[in-house]
Amino acid sequence: MIKNIVIPLFFSVLSFNCCNAQKSKNKSSFFQKIEIDTLFKDEISIRSLNIEGNKVWFVANNNRYGFFDLKKREKVINKVEKDNLKFEFRSSAITAKHFFALTIASPALLFKVNKENLSTELVYENSNDKIFFDSLQFWNSKEGIALGDPIDNYFSIIITRDGGQTWQSLPKEVFFKNFEDEGAFAASNTNIVIKGNHTWIVSGGKKARIFYSPDKGKSWTVNDTPIIQGQQMTGIFTAAFYNESIGCIAGGNYELPNQNFGNKAITRDGGKTWQLLAENSGPGYISCIQFVPKSKGNGIVTVGATGIHYSGDGGTTWKQMSTDSSLFTLRFIDASTAIAAGKNKMIRISLKK
Repeated sequence: MIKNIVIPLFFSVLSFNCCNAQKSKNKSSFFQKIEIDTLFKDEISIRSLNIEGNKVWFVANNNRYGFFDLKKREKVINKVEKDNLKFEFRSSAITAKHFFALTIASPALLFKVNKENLSTELVYENSNDKIFFDSLQFWNSKEGIALGDPIDNYFSIIITRDGGQTWQSLPKEVFFKNFEDEGAFAASNTNIVIKGNHTWIVSGGKKARIFYSPDKGKSWTVNDTPIIQGQQMTGIFTAAFYNESIGCIAGGNYELPNQNFGNKAITRDGGKTWQLLAENSGPGYISCIQFVPKSKGNGIVTVGATGIHYSGDGGTTWKQMSTDSSLFTLRFIDASTAIAAGKNKMIRISLKK
């Protein structure tokens, strides 16, 4: 059953010294309400979305992947069988002809799915007891990258240059050694962010850092961030970049979900430096952060433990749009429409002025 929920939002004028025209202009840049359309409900856990036209591709628990056709309002779910194994997908990516689904734990399995006939092919397998993959992205139809937790003090990073048919481990000498108990989180498939040839990878745990490559993973630099860190379940859980310069990182303390300080930051120099945002206000633990398209980097939406939050001023101020804490991941279709999913459902969010 489809449910439409309209939730009004009220935004205050931030400056008392502006003329009436300027006040009106500022107010119009904020969304005033949201409409939530429940696309489907099921016993399912979804942490990764890929949008292509009218189709929303997703991966899930219990060996499942599929897509939802927005035009037909139809759900298609397939189950991958491999040696009677039970596994969970949390990372996915899409290219012109294929959809890729990556499991988390050992044995880590990466499947290449033909989008036309939904046939699957296993293209990568890793049986190391410590393997745990967190994110998967493609630069283009030929080149892609996946991130896994550290093994022997180095992130498990694999790269393809042939359309996902074969994958090679990134040589340790071109990356950086991890600190003790530094890792990544498979929260929403947003540990890796790609803009053109530019790539950012984020970490959490005892350290919360951001790693940057200007050349599709061939060389890397690293910078510290002010996001809360030092414990196993603290750090950066999600990242997004509006363009090559403006980016956001978020997360916090998973074990203290209402804690809303040290959990969100912004950069305007490509990730070299970061400034914390809205300390002690706005969302608590954040599972996924995304920029609103065509917002000049000012529009930001998050999902997480304290619901859906929106900022229209680059993260300076926030408004809670929904208290729904069951959503794990979010992607925008256009400048006012996003798809979100998580525990037992997928929804469409329409932002209204």
